[in-house]
Amino acid sequence: MTAGGAVVAGHGGRRGVLLIAAAALLWSTGGLAIKLVPLGALGVVFWRSFVSGLFLLVVFRPSRERWRHAAPSTVVVYALMIVSFVTATKMTTAANAIFLQYTGPLYVLAIAPFLLKEPFRKIDAAAVGVALAGMSLFFVGRLGPGALAGNLVAVVSGLFFGLTILLLRRDASGDAIPSVIAGNLAAAAIALPFAWGRLALDAKGVALVLFLGIFQLGISYVLFVKGLKTVPAAEASLLGMLEPMFNPLWAFLGLGERPSVWALLGGAIVLLAVAGRTIAGARMRRA
Repeated sequence: MTAGGAVVAGHGGRRGVLLIAAAALLWSTGGLAIKLVPLGALGVVFWRSFVSGLFLLVVFRPSRERWRHAAPSTVVVYALMIVSFVTATKMTTAANAIFLQYTGPLYVLAIAPFLLKEPFRKIDAAAVGVALAGMSLFFVGRLGPGALAGNLVAVVSGLFFGLTILLLRRDASGDAIPSVIAGNLAAAAIALPFAWGRLALDAKGVALVLFLGIFQLGISYVLFVKGLKTVPAAEASLLGMLEPMFNPLWAFLGLGERPSVWALLGGAIVLLAVAGRTIAGARMRRA
């Protein structure tokens, strides 16, 4: 590769990292907003996914040719991830739901070498292990057996989250946006029969579902898909760990919940793990 090519690749990698980090920050607002919507889980799934799907349709207006890029496997897994995460957030604490969903990077590391032919590196395993250890400090004394069903649903959402990262990374070389649009509409269709008759919203609820659909889900996944064009799946899943790190901040601003000393320590550990792996990834790309 020429020196000029190396510079371009470096800039592309940095841009991808920034896009995925921005997506993670938008995702991090989801737990708080979902809790505040005055509806059951599947009512939130319907409005959040329906608004997001319409928003993306208006923005991208995909042609019939583009729709051919929608991968059925990505659409189904994405929809199940949305349904399981919102359900877990309503059944257990937002912290538990987000933490358990972030077992997803472990599935990414395990499956990426087979599905994407991306090399497995010891640094990936070490960074994920450190980040998960840091995140566990957010929930010292809080991840008890109380909401067992909700916690189990959150574990399932972690599997779907990891698979979503892998499949979007697989599709990113072509056009992954149609899969995201179809995945949102599929999630709304799954939820509608179960939420029918319980979808009424007041002004606060309307504002919240518009925020969730347009910003927290719609724009965030556009940024994430664009970032995946230049960032490997394992590194992307690590950057996504900024979501649970910032969740206590939004909870403090929105609900007045003060993060504990353990949470602050855990956040510092997660940030170090993400920053260290990102810097190492940039050096490997330059090399």
